[in-house]
Amino acid sequence: MGDEMRIVLVGAVEGSRVALEALISAGQPPALVVTLPAHLCDRHSDFADLGKPAREAGCEVFYTSDINSPATIAAVGKFKPDLVLVIGWSQICRQRFREIAALGTIGYHPAALPRLRGRAVIPWTILLGEETTASTLFWIDEGTDSGPILLQEAFPVHPDETAQSLYLKHMDAIRRLVPEAINAVKAGNPPRVEQQHELASYCAKRTPADGLIDWREPAERILALIRAVGHPYPGAFTYDRGFKITIDVATEFPVAGRYIGLPGQIQAHSDSGFLVMCGDGRCIEVTQCRPQDARRPPIHAKLGDAGERPDRPIVLQPRVPIARQAS
Repeated sequence: MGDEMRIVLVGAVEGSRVALEALISAGQPPALVVTLPAHLCDRHSDFADLGKPAREAGCEVFYTSDINSPATIAAVGKFKPDLVLVIGWSQICRQRFREIAALGTIGYHPAALPRLRGRAVIPWTILLGEETTASTLFWIDEGTDSGPILLQEAFPVHPDETAQSLYLKHMDAIRRLVPEAINAVKAGNPPRVEQQHELASYCAKRTPADGLIDWREPAERILALIRAVGHPYPGAFTYDRGFKITIDVATEFPVAGRYIGLPGQIQAHSDSGFLVMCGDGRCIEVTQCRPQDARRPPIHAKLGDAGERPDRPIVLQPRVPIARQAS
């Protein structure tokens, strides 16, 4: 095969931008970039606008919200691609789309496939306490992250890993793997390692509401949630008197038993923030947060679900007499 391949890149997140930069740096810019229009950016918390860098590199750009629509298939087919890369797109690629590229369609997944197929993989990796993970390029088939593996790069997950630090590890891996994958395809015999499907596990979708902290949980679990759903994701949160507090950074208070209180109760203020009691009797110290009302919650206040704000009137319900039972 010649040096030039006709590549189409599909994506709309930061990893897509990294893949685009890697292709350009490798002297193999995609002929077409398929991406999400900016007005739909709220589909992804890590949305990246690929239009400007793609055009600057001489790439054509096509905007779509449906990768399987006839218009998208026609736009991609017009370029007669050798290869399609799908990096950072949340829809399943149906058969008609997968058949466009002469050499196949390659997807990316931030996990050590076949483990952790599915959605919200970086948060789930931290919440599950995984010790290792991987970035994987695979040949997309009719399943969910189930196709043969092209390349996979493993790396450790540290005990204090955050969503941001793990995300950056995956970005670095994309930067290395994408040019390597292109070279492997050019060489004419790229790997197609079948996954061990019996070892597969599947991650469910997460929504911003899943970041609500349950203070009845042990301190370790609450800290894992804070690390798992922080930037670039919406974050872990709680409520103080009905006002939302998004907690960005917290650590475990080292002295167990110093404070006695109820789960979610503010035990003390510190130079850096405030201490909250957890369900196992240990405290965490919140050192970075974004309170909706710009105030630190008072000592002995109880954090929890959204409730009535203090500035809202309390409506007392009339008493209902309890009927006497006949004796």
